[in-house]
Amino acid sequence: MPGFPGLLALPRRRLVHLLTAIAVVWAGFILFACFASPLQLAFAANVFWAKVKQLEQRMNLKKITGLAGVALLVAAIIILAGRRAQALPPNTISTYNPATMNQFTKPKPAELRQHLTAEQFAVTQQCGTEPAFHNAYWNNHAPGIYVDVVSGEPLFSSLDKFDSGSGWPSFTQPVNQAGLVEKKDTELGEERTEVRSKMADSHLGHVFNDGPGEKGLRYCINSASLKFIPVAEMDQAGYGQYLAPFVKAGLIKAATHETAILAGGCFWGMEEIIRQIPGVVKTTVGYTGGKTANPTYQDVCTGTTGHAEAIQVVFDPARLSYADLLDYFFRLHDPTTLNRQHNDIGTQYRSAIFYTSEAQKQTAEQVKQQWDKSGKLSRPITTEITPATKFYSAEEYHQHYLIKNPGGYTCHVLRPK
Repeated sequence: MPGFPGLLALPRRRLVHLLTAIAVVWAGFILFACFASPLQLAFAANVFWAKVKQLEQRMNLKKITGLAGVALLVAAIIILAGRRAQALPPNTISTYNPATMNQFTKPKPAELRQHLTAEQFAVTQQCGTEPAFHNAYWNNHAPGIYVDVVSGEPLFSSLDKFDSGSGWPSFTQPVNQAGLVEKKDTELGEERTEVRSKMADSHLGHVFNDGPGEKGLRYCINSASLKFIPVAEMDQAGYGQYLAPFVKAGLIKAATHETAILAGGCFWGMEEIIRQIPGVVKTTVGYTGGKTANPTYQDVCTGTTGHAEAIQVVFDPARLSYADLLDYFFRLHDPTTLNRQHNDIGTQYRSAIFYTSEAQKQTAEQVKQQWDKSGKLSRPITTEITPATKFYSAEEYHQHYLIKNPGGYTCHVLRPK
């Protein structure tokens, strides 16, 4: 390329043409550098430099200008694609349940594409790399846990997160080393250690030996592989077992739990509504109130065991009082039909509150009386209030049934207050 004196000797029109081309090339390359991944940037730089050297001697300004236009176009496409991917919500197909995590089956690619953003799919399923400094969690300082965006399996904690300056979320260690799989990666011509999740086999990122802490490790992870669960939501989302370090760090108070047992018709629909109530930590559907030990669904359906289809609700009384939970209970089913909920008929579909303490009994009687006098119901309440007996968990396929089977049968609707 000509030096500064050579540039001044060029005709004015040719000089303007050249300087414009150079400015456009640099603008395009800078934009590309801001939004491209390292692999994309390295590839583009090599191609661009090779092309410039070819044109250097010939001074083909039209080709230089054309190359500049291509650079800008590519940068614009990357920007739009990156913004689109980041604008979409971090959907997850996870129905995380610690008790059944070992039964997790990875969805097929077609289903994953429906639930993940384009960037999430490219990263987790095709070993892609998101742009540095332009991703969801590189600068996230909120306390909480990071889980696999596909399966929901817990991976990293904010307590182990640090600013590595790389532009990606970085951690000194995983929540559970057994939950990760490490593989040799030589894609860039040098040996690196890839990190994948064990259950979903999602590509997460890489681990390097240049981190702080005792082990000196830096887990460099793509935000697109992760879903962040704030510490205040961990208990309800099923990650209560990972709260102890946050309690010790003074970031949250130790949770206290209380258990309620309620019956109000088919337990599928009841659970789907109750599990979403703020303050509910865990729900389990099952059978209680009968005389037969270890009943099956088929046994209970005969109506001869005395059991009711019920839901065991573990809740945080600091966020949800027992009285408020019962208010939801009376709103989500018809408590005025004896041994029946809509088309479901039989004693197994009765309305009942199984109290676990004298305080629960008193609260249940008060709430029932309030609803009876509210004028919101056209008939007297038939809900029985009785001591809790042994609760038998229902078969696994009944647990979170409407999550596993969207659009499945339910006769429950949460009425307005």
